[in-house]
Amino acid sequence: MTISKFATIMLGTALVLGATLQVQAEDKKADPSGTYQWVMPARNGGADRTNTLVLKLDGEKLTGKLSAPGRDGQAVETEIKDAKVNGAEVSFTVVRSYNGNSMTNTYTGKLTDGAIKGKIEFVRNGEAQSRDWEAKPQK
Repeated sequence: MTISKFATIMLGTALVLGATLQVQAEDKKADPSGTYQWVMPARNGGADRTNTLVLKLDGEKLTGKLSAPGRDGQAVETEIKDAKVNGAEVSFTVVRSYNGNSMTNTYTGKLTDGAIKGKIEFVRNGEAQSRDWEAKPQK
């Protein structure tokens, strides 16, 4: 066997091994279990709002609760729905009701260095809107 042919075989083997390891790494789900907090800026001159999110991954099932100040300033806890983890991507919805109206916020984000950073999407006054969010882990 010539050196050139040996080098070609070794290079091919390294590429296949590298691709296999990359696929296995992408298949592994991040575990977002824990407690996170973030602050949303106030509207109309009110006080900033501290949000607390508790997530738990049990096998394939992601559950959790979001606690946020209500209109009277008291914390309101809401179960998350449609929660998913795909690799490092996390998504869920929160549905709140007030005076007979329902509002759904869709949270999407990526778990990086223990924090979740992404977008919140919602409809306000008939218009689709979004804002950034970054939930930092609490000890």
